[in-house]
Amino acid sequence: MTGGTPAGTIPRRSGYADLDQQPWIRCRSCPALLYRKRLRRNLDVCPECGDHRRLDAPERIAQLVDRDTFRQLPGPATQVDPIGFVDSVPYPQRLAAARAETGLAEAVLCGSATLGGHPLALAVMDFRFLGGSLGSVTGELITRAAEHALSNRLPLLLVTASGGARMQEGVLALMQMATISQAIAALREAGLLTVSLVTDPTYGGVAASFATCTDIVLAETGSRLGFAGPRVIKETIRQTLPPDFQTTDFLLRHGQVDMVVERRVLRARLRWLLAAAAPAPVKPLVRPPAGTPSTPDDAALLGPPDGPRNGPLNGSLDGPLNGRLNGQLRAAEASPPVNGEPGGGGGGVAGPGARAPSIRRPEPGKVTPAAWTGDTGPDDWTDAWRIVRSARHAGRPTTLDYLATAFDGFVELHGDRLGVDCAAIVAGLARLGDRYVAVVGHQKGHHPRELRARNFGMASPAGYRKAMRVMRLAAGLGLPVVTLIDTPGAYPGVEAEQQGQAAAIAESILAMTGLPTPIVAVIIGEGGSGGALALAVADRVLMLRNAVYSVISPEGCAAILWQDRAAVPRAADALRLTAPDLLRLGVADEIVAEPAEGAHRDPAGAARLLRRALLENLAPLLDLPAGELVGRRRRRFRRYGAAASVLPSEAGPE
Repeated sequence: MTGGTPAGTIPRRSGYADLDQQPWIRCRSCPALLYRKRLRRNLDVCPECGDHRRLDAPERIAQLVDRDTFRQLPGPATQVDPIGFVDSVPYPQRLAAARAETGLAEAVLCGSATLGGHPLALAVMDFRFLGGSLGSVTGELITRAAEHALSNRLPLLLVTASGGARMQEGVLALMQMATISQAIAALREAGLLTVSLVTDPTYGGVAASFATCTDIVLAETGSRLGFAGPRVIKETIRQTLPPDFQTTDFLLRHGQVDMVVERRVLRARLRWLLAAAAPAPVKPLVRPPAGTPSTPDDAALLGPPDGPRNGPLNGSLDGPLNGRLNGQLRAAEASPPVNGEPGGGGGGVAGPGARAPSIRRPEPGKVTPAAWTGDTGPDDWTDAWRIVRSARHAGRPTTLDYLATAFDGFVELHGDRLGVDCAAIVAGLARLGDRYVAVVGHQKGHHPRELRARNFGMASPAGYRKAMRVMRLAAGLGLPVVTLIDTPGAYPGVEAEQQGQAAAIAESILAMTGLPTPIVAVIIGEGGSGGALALAVADRVLMLRNAVYSVISPEGCAAILWQDRAAVPRAADALRLTAPDLLRLGVADEIVAEPAEGAHRDPAGAARLLRRALLENLAPLLDLPAGELVGRRRRRFRRYGAAASVLPSEAGPE
């Protein structure tokens, strides 16, 4: 290949049209005999069984990018045979045959294009060319595509289909894994989005490098990905493999990919991600007029956030926590539905656009009772145990509820990339008004089955690793972070301890102290101990009116200090865990009002109030330099020491 193709054209082999001339084709996965034109119109997905036929690079590009925008990058004309490899056929002859068969010079097609109007660089592998194997020229072309993205400040899309590194080029083929990976590292350091789209099949050195080291990893439905293929595993270590081994369900369940996407929505999902990573709009975040409806982007195609992918963590829970969770299950089973969902309440609905004022923490030295009680009488705030029960109400809106109502679209990112996708933590990219943000939150659920599947919102170490991964992605892309906190605490089971629960929480706290992007944390329900703090090291900490935030649950406190279950309400009051308490202590910055009788009575109204509070609190943080943000955040938490509490005159500067 000596140069680029004309603008908007995609190279194809001369006999490519022969396939389209065959009027009928049989599906490889079901007995259906398919009319070829119908199959083409359906993006080469069987309309009977949903099987995704393997696409070559020209087909893939034609399906993904905007029409007539692809421009191929110039490539090397080098003939590479570094070790003079010969098996039954000399390597140069194999290359010549592959070029004649595919019309491509190598196993990858690289260029620039637009997708939904967003410019990007892309490298699309073609399995027809020597099994999509990664050779020196292939690696050079992909690396040049990454360098083109860097020099032009473009996001990079890599579409993989490969059996691994090319054996005929020996260890030099292996070196391409590092060459491409360091090019991706340069893009990450420059704050440019990298996305890999894993297609069937992706194995070996490609799977172990650029297919899985990008910011976001998508897998097309029906794909397989792994380091070693099933045949290699069976023949080397004689291990029996599970039926769904290395399938997309397996990958998602074990936290290896962010999402599995059907071909029909791939373009829309990629367009959404590119929009999220695009430079921020010039106009600032503004509060919309009351009653302004949300306008989710590509909502019909993107659909709702994915449901839980794994069941509850194993292990037993003893003592007060076990009793609490069993009580939540009983309450969820007994509660009538709210908005069509189990576990809610009824009545007490606030009118459209109704809004009680948020209550902000006054300036230091100016705290007065009126400053923190707002429009609510003191008696309404003193019943701490009643507020705790409200915070735990089975019908109270969850993170996923708020993502569907307070935000304008959400794409969930799954997994810790180390083997687990913790369902108690939901994380991804969302749109809020004119801005894209990263959102991380605990997810409990409403009905018993969901509560168990989400482990009652108690995150495992994998959940906190997932949260950190998404927050670091946000910082790299210059996106603010919003955390929604609702957990009785981090999961205390045996497996969590074996996997390093304490260290995972510590790493999350440490990462957030230095994250160079605005962070707004909202306690939407329970803020249970270190499991809550792990998502609450923020520039602004908000609490819903009926939320709580505490070092220990009232049940745990009563069991330890009073050794009397009847002392639970007394413990709740003594812990000073309500929103007004935390506002007085300076831990919370603002109380977000709730609809009359609580958020569970009017989830839509609660979502409107939360949305406004987020817009108001994010706006002033967006223009602050990263260094100032981090400095302020660290000074904020420094003031919680004894010097600030006992010796205010000796406290450091604000």
